[in-house]
Amino acid sequence: MFKRLKEDIEVVFEQDPAARTYFEVILTYSGLHAIWAHRLAHTMYKRKFYFLARVISQISRFFTGIEIHPGAKIGRRLFIDHGMGVVIGETCEIGDNVTIFQGVTLGGTGKEKGKRHPTIKDNALIATGAKVLGSITIGENSKIGAGSVVLKEVPPNSTVVGIPGRVVIRDGVKVNKDLNHCDLPDPTADRFKEIESEMEHLRKELNNLKLERSIKHGN
Repeated sequence: MFKRLKEDIEVVFEQDPAARTYFEVILTYSGLHAIWAHRLAHTMYKRKFYFLARVISQISRFFTGIEIHPGAKIGRRLFIDHGMGVVIGETCEIGDNVTIFQGVTLGGTGKEKGKRHPTIKDNALIATGAKVLGSITIGENSKIGAGSVVLKEVPPNSTVVGIPGRVVIRDGVKVNKDLNHCDLPDPTADRFKEIESEMEHLRKELNNLKLERSIKHGN
């Protein structure tokens, strides 16, 4: 047990250059507090003390701003940086050496039963504000870009960005060499283009009706 606690502290020093002393990390790192609370809540959950498990997780949420369902399975050396707004669902499975930043959601897509949350494999990184939704798998050594919304499987050794998320790098090679930041999918701009196209179509139909009416009345 103490070996695992020490390991949780050491990963903070490895990942965060702002960490200075053990005393500081133990007392002030909310991500660490949330992980420790989850380990206790998960133990209660596995022993079917569901109410007690939820109480522990909700107390942890109140103090840390990080919500981890007690049913979630978390591996070793998870690092939650800053952490505020992180949500991890009940059937989520997280491997070893995973890094999660603030505002990340590992959630479901509806009210489906069974496995409905993501599986995050070893050494993955989920950047600020990313949403990974549904019973999908994020492969080993993969990175999810800030603000991305991921709804499909991500292969190992991949980098995903955008809404919806798309693989832009796999095994160190760009999937689309012409993809720049300004070319990322923009659903709002796409919808405006559709509206403009529909308006132009309606304008042409209106002009045709006016022309037909003018010819009919001999003008």
